[in-house]
Amino acid sequence: MANDPRVEELNKNFGIPEALKFEGEPGGLIRAVISTPEAEGTVYLQGAHVTEWTPAGQKPVLFMSSKSLFTPGKAIRGGVPVIFPWFGGREGGKPGPAHGFARSMEWQVESTATGSNGVTVVLVLEPNDATRALGFDSFGLRFRVTFGAALTMDLQTHNESSGDFIFEEALHTYLSIADIHQASVTGLEGTTFIDKTDGFKKKAQGNEPVTVAKETDQVHLNTGAECVVHDSVWGRTIIVDKSGSNSTVVWNPWVEKTKGMSDMGPEEWRVMICVETANASDNAVRLAPGASHTLRAMIRVE
Repeated sequence: MANDPRVEELNKNFGIPEALKFEGEPGGLIRAVISTPEAEGTVYLQGAHVTEWTPAGQKPVLFMSSKSLFTPGKAIRGGVPVIFPWFGGREGGKPGPAHGFARSMEWQVESTATGSNGVTVVLVLEPNDATRALGFDSFGLRFRVTFGAALTMDLQTHNESSGDFIFEEALHTYLSIADIHQASVTGLEGTTFIDKTDGFKKKAQGNEPVTVAKETDQVHLNTGAECVVHDSVWGRTIIVDKSGSNSTVVWNPWVEKTKGMSDMGPEEWRVMICVETANASDNAVRLAPGASHTLRAMIRVE
């Protein structure tokens, strides 16, 4: 789709020679591709979805499913889905897709730039007929992502209504690891978490790292701590620092759940772990009229 007029217009207005170009895909999606001496990266306009960040000299840091769909209106499996304005299923039996509408809608490019930290892409999502049908007509979302030696993602929500706006959000980051059996996550010691695989019971995390030995879906509450993924096989650590976030979610679908996922390879649970920067459940955000809130995740590799 090299001759797609949308792609030509984007490259004319926002392309950066030797650093950033827009590409169209056969299925109709458009992505920005970043290539610099510091890092390779990709972000799709659908969902403002980052699918690659590979710092120089490293293996890819983000996991992408080999069976992910790249279809208009369908969520992409892997990378960093943007979850908004609810986490998981919508409460009260109200209509709407799992994890909200932001990850499957087309965002608009606001700006691109290069700087000392890398290449920055800013995407925006405003209310449209589909969000209004779900009852969301007075918000603004701005997603700023910088690809460099670190990956920095800022999700800013603005309340444009005359009343408080309560929402959940997450940067649902899939990280690539060599072997889930030989990986662990530190930084969540002593927290309380909701175990979504056990009737949403609240449980206490001890002083040991989080390890995964079965289907895991844990919403750790009231924590702003940096998390570190220890990948002993590849001999690297992935640091997930954050701000504006009071929840961290750790997720791995394991064997049986993966079998039921058409967009995930049957053995791919072995080589990924999600460590999600979030505000979910008890930590939902209440935003006053006219106010803004920024959720930030900063990822680096050592």
